[in-house]
Amino acid sequence: MTPTEGFSVTHRRYVPHSHAHYGGNLVDGAYGLGLFGDVATELLIRTDGDEGLFAGYSHVEFTAPILAGDVVEATATLVRVGTRSREIEFEVRVLCRSAPERGPSAADVLDPPVVATRARGTVVAPKRD
Repeated sequence: MTPTEGFSVTHRRYVPHSHAHYGGNLVDGAYGLGLFGDVATELLIRTDGDEGLFAGYSHVEFTAPILAGDVVEATATLVRVGTRSREIEFEVRVLCRSAPERGPSAADVLDPPVVATRARGTVVAPKRD
């Protein structure tokens, strides 16, 4: 597939309680950045046939907490295609959140989802022969 601006990849996952790092079941901000690496990898595989290399972030913004028990969705959207570089916008949204005040396994669907992390980064695809 030829890399095309606007192409996106989305992953969803449950955040296990083993990832709680701080009081109140708070998960560290690096959790969302790890998700960004995963969706960027799939995006590069689909567009370039290679996992590529992450060069760096130009912007990272933590806008809401990610908590153990959340269901989150991470999306990578291709916004610029260079000869070998690919600029990507990332977003993690919280789709569901546990509601322990109602019971140990209670949870709610968040409508609308809460944006927890946004970023912009550059990945590099290998030179093709």
